[in-house]
Amino acid sequence: MAKVDVAERAKTPSLAQMLNRFYGAFDTERRTGADDRADFRTPFQIDRDRVLHTPTFRRMQNKTQVFWSGEYDFYRTRLTHSLEVAQIGKSIACWLKAMPESLLAHDFFIDPDLVEAICLSHDLGHPPFGHAGERTLNHLMSGHGGFEGNAQTLRLIAERIFSAKRCGMDPTRAFLDGVLKYKSLWTELKAAKGTCPEHHFIYDEQHALLDWAMGGHDFPLELPPGNTRDHFKSIECQVMDWADDTAYSLNDLSDSVRAGFLNVEKIEAWAEKQGQPIGEATPLGDLMQAIRRRRVDPFVGKRIGKYIQSTRLESDVNFLTSSTNRYRFHLHIDPTVKAESKIFKRLAFEVVFLSPQLKQLEHKGSRMLRQMWEVLGERYISQQRIDGQDFQLLPADTAAEIAAAPDEASRARLVCDFLAGMTDGYAARTYKRLFSPDFGSIGDLIG
Repeated sequence: MAKVDVAERAKTPSLAQMLNRFYGAFDTERRTGADDRADFRTPFQIDRDRVLHTPTFRRMQNKTQVFWSGEYDFYRTRLTHSLEVAQIGKSIACWLKAMPESLLAHDFFIDPDLVEAICLSHDLGHPPFGHAGERTLNHLMSGHGGFEGNAQTLRLIAERIFSAKRCGMDPTRAFLDGVLKYKSLWTELKAAKGTCPEHHFIYDEQHALLDWAMGGHDFPLELPPGNTRDHFKSIECQVMDWADDTAYSLNDLSDSVRAGFLNVEKIEAWAEKQGQPIGEATPLGDLMQAIRRRRVDPFVGKRIGKYIQSTRLESDVNFLTSSTNRYRFHLHIDPTVKAESKIFKRLAFEVVFLSPQLKQLEHKGSRMLRQMWEVLGERYISQQRIDGQDFQLLPADTAAEIAAAPDEASRARLVCDFLAGMTDGYAARTYKRLFSPDFGSIGDLIG
């Protein structure tokens, strides 16, 4: 891989570089070479604003987080979850600068705007119906390079987020790298495991984006494809990851209690089965006490503050430290807090997410996606007539783009893009229009 030459970048530094020595031209460079110096915003503020003002971001308000969106007004959706992750991520960045004996300084710090942009974007690629939808699309795309929520996020911001031009948002290197939780190609994991990977990969056609994010550097032998390489992340990506874990392990508990899926009796039964302590000053004991006192939200808020301040920076040396400060640090999390987060995540997963009620909803969402894929695949991927007729089932611009695709794999990826971009509600309405005899009206078609 040829290393990117940034020596010829503009002679005058960008606004971000003038305000903060942590970032250089390598970090603020855009893939097209576009120059941000004329803008009053920093390059990372531009990244954040481009994400915020897209339909892709707004669609997350009707995508499942834990419970189906639209069930009740107070449940979290992908959108509210992403906003909470962004707030936590920014707070971590500020804490790491302000904490005693910090390795950062007033002119050398992790940019909160960059962290916010990464956190707001981390779930952009997730399809309707939560992780069940992600697993279903990965299965349906097993013959065409798979589907993965993080890889889809990368595809959106780099290639497709501005739908009119299908050109992506031209992200900075630091922003694009910040959403790269996984850095192994689908075929690399398939070759290593002998089967199609279930998750934690990027698409094969994204190798050029990965190459650019790494500045043209090859991964050393000690970072083979898979779990080892997945831990190699920029400091902003690490912050986002912990902010996501914090929100997932705490805020989702709050929704579960409100929905009646989690109560003292269920926690006690689970704790006994798992051998987890529930006495005073234990994580589960504190949660149970908060439920009894109807003080779950204050409990969650206090815990979030604890999780934020459980972090500190440690210096690191690797093959990218000479190119960027983003790889000079490792985010250390207090082991006790990390263990507590794992307990809460296991509790939510085993008591709430595996409950028959949610599994039935997941099955329904999965079935809707499968049946829509079969019809759209026959019409647009295999390009067959349905009952001898050329039914136009997709919007005209989407159908035209698929028709112009060079091969079957490209057509399948575009059909997958369409399904993954659906909200829960739009997917349900489309399913009904296709398969329910008594559904459909002029008003529905217009809306």
